[in-house]
Amino acid sequence: MRVEYTEDQRLVHQTVREFAARELRPRARAWDAAGAFPEEVVAPIARLGLWGMTVPPELGGAGIDAVSMALAIEALAWGDGGVALSVAAHNSLCAGHIVRAGTAEQKRRYLPRLASGEDLGAWCLTEPDSGSDAAGLATRAVRRGDRWVLNGTKAFVTQGSIAGVYVVMARTDPDAGHRGISAFIVERGTPGLRIGKHEDKLGMRSSDTAEVVFEDCEVAEEQMLGAPGEGFRDAMRVLEGGRIGIGALALGLGRAALDAAVAYARERRAFGRPIAEFQAIQWMLADTATELDAAELLVMEAAARAQHGRPYRLESSMAKLFASEAAARAASRAVQIHGGYGFIKDYPVERIYRDVKLCEIGEGTSEVQRLIIAREVLA
Repeated sequence: MRVEYTEDQRLVHQTVREFAARELRPRARAWDAAGAFPEEVVAPIARLGLWGMTVPPELGGAGIDAVSMALAIEALAWGDGGVALSVAAHNSLCAGHIVRAGTAEQKRRYLPRLASGEDLGAWCLTEPDSGSDAAGLATRAVRRGDRWVLNGTKAFVTQGSIAGVYVVMARTDPDAGHRGISAFIVERGTPGLRIGKHEDKLGMRSSDTAEVVFEDCEVAEEQMLGAPGEGFRDAMRVLEGGRIGIGALALGLGRAALDAAVAYARERRAFGRPIAEFQAIQWMLADTATELDAAELLVMEAAARAQHGRPYRLESSMAKLFASEAAARAASRAVQIHGGYGFIKDYPVERIYRDVKLCEIGEGTSEVQRLIIAREVLA
C-alpha cells in the first residue's frame, strides 16, 4: 500500500517545499561555490520551526512527528542538500541526543536555544582514526575533582565551526571497551575547545564541516549527558534515527534530480524531436521514478515505526541504504540525460551528483548498513 499522509503531514511538506523553492533553490549554486554555511537561512528556518523539530513544544520546539520530520528534510533537500544536512544533523544528532538522554535541567538549558536557532548543534563522534569503527575512538575524558577534562580531536563534524552546543563522545574508562564511552555537552567558548581544519568538500558544500579539537577542555560534572559508560549505546540509538533523516535527505536529492531530468528531456531536441520521446531516455526516467517511490516507502515505514515507538534499527538501515543508493543512481542518470550540459555548473544536476554521494557515506556507510541488516536478518 502507498503511504497515506495526514493532512498535517501534507501541509508540513507543502510549506517546506514552497520555502525551498523560494529561498533555497535560487541560491544553491552560489552557496555551493562559496563552500560555507549560509547563516542568512538560520532565521527563516527558525520561523518555520525546523530547528526544533525533535524538541517538545513545552521547551520551545515544534515537537512534530517522525514522518513529518522526514517529509520536511526531504523537501529541504529538494532545494539544497547542504542546508538539509545541517537541519537534519542539528535535529537528529545533537538535539536528538539531548532529548533522549538529557536530564530535566539539561533539556531546560539547551533545547530552547537549539529549537530557536539561537545556537546550532554539533555532534562529535567520528575521529581521524575511527569512522566506521566508532567504538575505537581515542578522545579521553578524565575526572579531575568535580570536573571532566577532555582531550582529543573529532573529525567531519557538521556545524563544527559554527555550533554553539556540542555533544561529544569520549572514553571515560579505557579498559571497558564501548561500555567505557560517555557523552558530554560542551558549549562554544569553553576554554580548551578549538576549531581545527575547515573541510573543503566535494559536495554538500553549503553545510559547515570542520575538525573540533579538545585540549585540556574542562567541563562540569553535570555536563555529562546520560549515564557514565552509556554514551556509545545512546549514540547508536541516535544514529538509528539519524539514518531516517539521511534516507529522507537522499530522497529529496533524488526527486530534484528526477525533476531536472524530466524538464530537460522535454526541452532538449535531437534528431528533430524532444529526447523525452526516445526509449533510452524513457527507461532511465522510469527506473528512477520506480526506485524513488520504493525508497519513499522504506523511509516512511522506518519513520512511522519510530513515531509509534516500535523497533526500527533494521528498517532505518534498509531505508538509508536503499534511498542513498537509489538517489545516487538518479543523479547519475540525470547527468547522463543532460549529456555534456550535465557536466557543467550551469545545471543543478552537477551539484546534486556531488551532494548525493555523502548519503552513501555519512551516518554509517552503505557497507555498515549491509552489516547491520545482515545481523538483524540472521538474528
